[in-house]
Amino acid sequence: MIIRTILDTDLYKFTTSYAYIKLFPYAMGRFSFKDRDDTEYTDDFLKILKTEINNLSQLILTGEELDYMARNCRFLPRVYWEWLSSFRFDPQKIKVYLDETHHLHIEVSDFLYKVTLYEVPLLAIVSEIKNQSSGNIADPELIFCKLSEKVELSNQRQLPFSEFGTRRRFSTDVQEAVISYLKNNSLYYTGTSNCYFAMKFGMKMMGTHPHEWFMFHGSQFGYKHANYMALENWVNVYDGDLGIALSDTYTSDIFLTNLSRKQAKLFDGVRCDSGNELEFIDKLTVRYRELGIDATTKTIVFSNALDFNKALDILNYCQGKIRCAFGIGTYLTNDTGFKPSNIVMKLSQCKMNVNQKWRECVKLSDDASKHTGDPQEVQACLYELGLTDHL
Repeated sequence: MIIRTILDTDLYKFTTSYAYIKLFPYAMGRFSFKDRDDTEYTDDFLKILKTEINNLSQLILTGEELDYMARNCRFLPRVYWEWLSSFRFDPQKIKVYLDETHHLHIEVSDFLYKVTLYEVPLLAIVSEIKNQSSGNIADPELIFCKLSEKVELSNQRQLPFSEFGTRRRFSTDVQEAVISYLKNNSLYYTGTSNCYFAMKFGMKMMGTHPHEWFMFHGSQFGYKHANYMALENWVNVYDGDLGIALSDTYTSDIFLTNLSRKQAKLFDGVRCDSGNELEFIDKLTVRYRELGIDATTKTIVFSNALDFNKALDILNYCQGKIRCAFGIGTYLTNDTGFKPSNIVMKLSQCKMNVNQKWRECVKLSDDASKHTGDPQEVQACLYELGLTDHL
């Protein structure tokens, strides 16, 4: 089995799941897979994928795992983990096939508090099977040689970073080897987004919320109000915990316009996941200044396709302006000499209850190539937000 425990996923999947349970327990969602490289997959790949999907149904949260998560996630109540111990992945809810051009399609529909849990395991499975079926074999010597250079740079330049690489890792074993090396050799490695490896290696779990939380609010309440309402509802659930706000679901410019003084003061900082990082630093510090807030008390978490040299440039630019931290994914868990998969699963449709019609979900980005959603709905979203220069 590629996925061997239900905790082999990112922390924010659980925090978002609980937020749906608490505020929107009847809401439903549909996640859709996209390969940005338009990879052509084989029938053998599909056969293995279906086997791994069936294997997901065997996963259960163990008593040991429940106790660990209840002790180490004070922001999630024990009742959530007790519910999760009864949760089972349902392969019948996963629609998977190859079209006539051998492009892969995966779609999962269920209540939002459950369907959100499918995303990361499915992506990790696809990434690993793709490497297996391509005959790619990771060279441990090469991996550790590259890691040693990265860690040395981080140690010398006091560069703080965490590992965010579960969804597009080369394999489970490679991710485990990387995390083990980082724990034993890095002075500024702050933790991992992966709950299972955090438990196994005794380190901090990292993460807050994803784009889907804002996409759901945009679909249900309108794009102009999505950022504000998503942050307000997050505070209603977590009361100030998990205070890094994602900034680019409907472009960072719209986010900064929507950002209220209360939210700017309450949230510890923001996450930058697309666009020009240096420009974003300048825009955010200006916005904090407009709101009467000292930007040096806030943090930006950068997570947009980072390597260590790029992170170092950003770190230097932040000096004296704002605090910073870095979430590095593929460059840590899939830097093996083979081209990593460029795959995502996004919330494509949602509805507030079973009686409503499905509504399209849209994600804009500071990188126009990363806009996702039905093309007509993307255009409608851009028009509603006054982003006519993007049309």
